[in-house]
Amino acid sequence: MNPIAMARARGPAPNSGPTIQDYLNRPRPTWEEVKEQLEKKKKGSRALAEFEEKMNENWRKELEKHREKLLGGNESSSKKKEKKKKEKKKSNRVSKIFSFLSFFALGLWLFVI
Repeated sequence: MNPIAMARARGPAPNSGPTIQDYLNRPRPTWEEVKEQLEKKKKGSRALAEFEEKMNENWRKELEKHREKLLGGNESSSKKKEKKKKEKKKSNRVSKIFSFLSFFALGLWLFVI
């Protein structure tokens, strides 16, 4: 037999929950109660405010440490760069001297032979 016809034969489904009328007739807060609830939400919880304040302090400390690290690091990094430049210049001078000496020594060997 057809399942749709069987469902119709059983009749309408019993109401198993609140009806629309129940929903529309539910008790509602008054305007004053709504205002009070809104004010409470604006104030927020004291624990949350304390937590946010503590996190802000921790964040400021972290920022200060990071700034000091960066500012302190910039000075030392610039000094390191200057040292590297000086070492590079010295190594270039030394390599030029050695190349000249090796060329001079090679010339002497050729002259001797």
